[in-house]
Amino acid sequence: MTRTTRKRVRTGVRARVVGSLTAALLCAAGLATPAAAAGGATPTAATPTADALTADALIADAPPAAMPDSAAPSAKLPDGLALTPPMGFNNWNSTHCRAEFDEAMVKGIADIFVERGLKDAGYQYVNLDDCWALPQRDANGKLVPDPVRFPNGIKAVADYVHSKGLKLGIYTSAGTKTCNSAGFPGALGHERGDAQQFADWGVDYLKYDNCNNQGVDAKQRYIAMRDALKAASESTGRPIVYSICEWGENKPWEWAADVGHLWRTTGDISDNWGSMLSIMKRNLPLAKYAGPGHWNDPDMLEVGNGGMTDTEYRTHFSMWSIMAAPLLIGSDLRKATPETFEILGNKEVVAVDQDPLGKQGEVVSSQGGRWVVAKEMKDGSRAVALFNETGSPQSVATTAKAVGLPDADAYALRDLWQHKSYNTAGRIAATVPAHGTVLLRVSADGKWAHHPPATELGLKGGLFVEAGKSAAVASEVTNLGRTAAQRVSVTLGAPSGWAVKATSPSTARSLRTGKSLATSWTVTAPADTKPGSYDVRLKATYRSPQGARAETVLPLTAQVVVAPPAGNSLLGDLPWLSATNGWGPVERNTSNGESGLGDGRPITIGGKVYAKGLGVHAESAVEYYAGAACEKVTAQVGVDDETIVKGTVAFEIWADGEKAASTGVLTNAMPAQELSADVSGAQVVRLVVTDGGDGIDSDHGDWAEATLSC
Repeated sequence: MTRTTRKRVRTGVRARVVGSLTAALLCAAGLATPAAAAGGATPTAATPTADALTADALIADAPPAAMPDSAAPSAKLPDGLALTPPMGFNNWNSTHCRAEFDEAMVKGIADIFVERGLKDAGYQYVNLDDCWALPQRDANGKLVPDPVRFPNGIKAVADYVHSKGLKLGIYTSAGTKTCNSAGFPGALGHERGDAQQFADWGVDYLKYDNCNNQGVDAKQRYIAMRDALKAASESTGRPIVYSICEWGENKPWEWAADVGHLWRTTGDISDNWGSMLSIMKRNLPLAKYAGPGHWNDPDMLEVGNGGMTDTEYRTHFSMWSIMAAPLLIGSDLRKATPETFEILGNKEVVAVDQDPLGKQGEVVSSQGGRWVVAKEMKDGSRAVALFNETGSPQSVATTAKAVGLPDADAYALRDLWQHKSYNTAGRIAATVPAHGTVLLRVSADGKWAHHPPATELGLKGGLFVEAGKSAAVASEVTNLGRTAAQRVSVTLGAPSGWAVKATSPSTARSLRTGKSLATSWTVTAPADTKPGSYDVRLKATYRSPQGARAETVLPLTAQVVVAPPAGNSLLGDLPWLSATNGWGPVERNTSNGESGLGDGRPITIGGKVYAKGLGVHAESAVEYYAGAACEKVTAQVGVDDETIVKGTVAFEIWADGEKAASTGVLTNAMPAQELSADVSGAQVVRLVVTDGGDGIDSDHGDWAEATLSC
């Protein structure tokens, strides 16, 4: 089962029932006849259903070779499938099992693929998830499509999807039932029949889940369906892409390359920053296992479902693409915004995912939440993601050499979100907004001189303004290119009514390679400005030696803040700059309840109750404005007792992008640990809770009695 129980709650608890007896014992006890144990009898009142059967009985429908050691090359599914990561749609993330999931929706998605250019961008599969069938098989043991949802059956839907030049996918589980609480039939013990039925309907893709698996060995169960799909393909001529969805429990990346075309590496994704970030971190180290025809699958896309910002969704899409992940849209495209279509339809980003070399991007560096991930491309270029995990803008940098490019006088650099090309002398850098990603394609192609020089534009420190007072900030634009940047001009735009003044030169006649223009500014917000976030924009314009005009624009956020009070203040009572959390909101002075605000309990660690603090759930980060006026943060930290026996977390305190203190991995069995950090001179203090490195499962972290001393 997945590492996080809540993720498995679709519309009911997604639990695995583990069988403990063998088929022989069942027969000996009179609980199953030999025929039933062999899969040859229809269940009756005297014959247990498949739910009661054990491993030996439940794989009876599978061919004799369906054993863990049978994953030999000769037993592979047909070659030539999923040579690039599958792209398409799955309804689950947007509809779950609600009534809106029906034939009309599926056909409508196929229409949108064609009408809105998604098919042209590479999306092929329109996939059905759970709840498409009736809870009972028919008298012949066949699956029955729900006549309300699919009145014309699955074949009619497949025919319609095929008529659009697209492909249809379907879902079932490698268990006696699927994951929904209604108890839809799974395929364990029915592999041959169900695979044949899917092929006869015209299905092109199977997602094979892991619920109600009766404790049968995972390799056995997934190999059984592989061989069933192969047999069905041979009889019908319809190959089926095989998606293994066992949540990474049995490390499928180590054994499934000869079994399926893709395999889930993590638990289910949720539409929030913490979930996406945790899954990304679990999938990144598995790069060596991915390649044409066998892909790491960090789950479907949440882009457009509303739980993240467009900046965060661009990061989601960028990182899934550089990880060569399957791109399965999880939002209802009938309701999607133009921004959602712009993200999903970015052909330059899709090309990174679909590169035929089939390499998954690898981590080059990840210091302080500033990530560099690089992916080798078939044409010799490198896709480079500069990703900022933190809640404030950060300069993220690397070099052409570090990402694997050969020595050259200069390099062509393409910004895949801005759709602009530049040249660089070798440094690859950008100031990346909070939770943002700059995705580049860099090559030593000899044509670099045709492009203007790349520049990096940024602010030193954050932009924090106390209403009615002038804040001093400094910008810097640096020429990264081999050619000079000429007639350079920098501007800082702020909301209407704000006063912005440059107090040092904001123009330069020319900037050679590596040279910078630093400008000091004062920014003043009106005295009645309420605390919060306000959009500002830093822009540099310049010309290339050939006279071509270029610009770099950096969207930023100005924080109107209140100075921290002198003395000791409990952080549970202070306003924060930003807060992200793995499950539910960050709670003040209670534990994390995982759902709505205020659903927590008293903070309790090791049997001791604390009246004040913060209740969070990994992955979590809470940022506070310290204004260079504070000295220390202290807290009693640990896993909340409400997790019973689960939960592994680690706590970190950061000061202006540098880690100031941390714990080791803490478990539920440990008492509270004291954590203290010197934050002298820091503008921003960040409290971080990670999953302890083993995935998210009931990772409730408490910052008890967290105190800021100023």
